[in-house]
Amino acid sequence: MVSEDGPSEAGKPLCFVLMPFGTKPNPAGGSIDFDAVYRDVIKPAIEDAGMEPIRADEEKLGGIIHKPMFERLILCPYAVADLTTANANVFYELGVRHGIRPATTVSIFAEGTRLPFDVNYLRSVPYKLADGTPSNPSGDVPVIADALRAARQGAPDSPVFQLVDLPPADVSHLKTDTFREAVAYAEDVKGELADARRSGSDAIDAVRNKLGDLEDVEAGVVVDLMLSYRAVKAFEEMVAVVAEMSDPVQRSVMVQEQLGFALNRLGESQKAEEVLLRVIADNGPSSETYGLLGRVYKDRWEKQREANALLAAGELRNAIDAYRKGFEADWRDAYPGINAVTLMELAQPPDPERESMLPVVRYSAMRSIADGTPDYWDYATLLELAVLAWNQEEAFRRAGEALAVVREVWEPETTLRNLRLIEQARTARGEPTDWLEQIEEALEAKMAELAPGGD
Repeated sequence: MVSEDGPSEAGKPLCFVLMPFGTKPNPAGGSIDFDAVYRDVIKPAIEDAGMEPIRADEEKLGGIIHKPMFERLILCPYAVADLTTANANVFYELGVRHGIRPATTVSIFAEGTRLPFDVNYLRSVPYKLADGTPSNPSGDVPVIADALRAARQGAPDSPVFQLVDLPPADVSHLKTDTFREAVAYAEDVKGELADARRSGSDAIDAVRNKLGDLEDVEAGVVVDLMLSYRAVKAFEEMVAVVAEMSDPVQRSVMVQEQLGFALNRLGESQKAEEVLLRVIADNGPSSETYGLLGRVYKDRWEKQREANALLAAGELRNAIDAYRKGFEADWRDAYPGINAVTLMELAQPPDPERESMLPVVRYSAMRSIADGTPDYWDYATLLELAVLAWNQEEAFRRAGEALAVVREVWEPETTLRNLRLIEQARTARGEPTDWLEQIEEALEAKMAELAPGGD
């Protein structure tokens, strides 16, 4: 007879984590870095309880629930659900879990969170936050770990089974080593892809060839494969991966956005525009989709600058409008905002509206840094803003901060491209640009270092 924890040779029991990803707005004000909550509180608590954590990856797909997600919800012997911010995906997953398993699910929430009426009677464990990040891991971790250890005793925690006299579903025959091996395989493949990205497309091809039919591969792995090809600029392979995905994954917003991105990079801007406009029509405006659409128009403008000045001016205006709509859709995302004001600078004459947008975009970037863990794009945005504002001292400082957190070679490449466009426009107007060259050289050096085979 196999116990609920699985056979001893299988290792630690699996604990599935239901929670938001990244930095999310806090209804009480500010934002919460859920990646830090997982890293500093939830994961250590699960390990302290003698279990192995598995975090969901559906957020990559815009919240799509796929077959492996249901398998993990149902088959993992234990689960932790973070109810903070009343995330719709988390609540749906918790409902599935409570409908199948009468016990072994521990609910947690950030202290001070106002839980919805439907779940405020659950026996949940609070954890402490300060400025959106865990403030008392040493105190919170053992409390959550104790709750998980108590869950091993089998006390009911599902209101479905507490309030309604129903027999629990028989999942014991499904709890086999096959499920654990599938989970471990998915994590191993993701690790292989991370290593392959540093070597180039041939290494990624080798991983892809082992996967077989992509319709049968876990969605998180397939998305990692697609993004790995993006990292090495293998855009044809990106499109091919999308074509081989299962329909639900292929139709997800994130995948369609990446398809539009890849098509544009392959020079198929008309198809890219159609894909992205369809995403907007079906799902409404978003900073990400409009940002990608702005890039389509921006690339068209660059191609037409020398050949057809009138057509180029129209494409530049389309790009500015798309980026501005993206920033208006979510001003917390500075990416479309910085692109809008940069292109306004490149217009002839420069668009005077940029003067009113610059401080708003700067505030957005500064809040992103203050509310979460800064990444390359936060500092790169501040670098471009400093250049646009002619602030040389800040530009050099932000360049250094950006270079220190580069992850992929295309990141500094994108910044370098924008700075050179600004330099060209200012040179044409007879404005000094010598100091920009030093920053551009530093970005080039970082790209050479990150390129496959670089030092």
